[in-house]
Amino acid sequence: MDTVLRTPADGTRLRILAWLKEPGAAERGATVDAVATRFALPHAVARTHLRLLAAAGLLRTGHVAGRPHYRRDEARIAEVARMFEKGW
Repeated sequence: MDTVLRTPADGTRLRILAWLKEPGAAERGATVDAVATRFALPHAVARTHLRLLAAAGLLRTGHVAGRPHYRRDEARIAEVARMFEKGW
């Protein structure tokens, strides 16, 4: 979690999480390629952001046609939000 909380100054990880809450992205999830395109990131950078968010439990990973798709884990996101609200 510590690595994820050291969010880049530009807030990319928060923007990824917000985008994955939008209709469409929320249902189908997003691939590394989709994130790279959406946020104009190099593929390796998009992959790193997604892996860090998944490692923190904020994203779930599933496979469609052999490709990983990332979706928000709403229960874990709510848990983290509660920790911050309590002054964690």
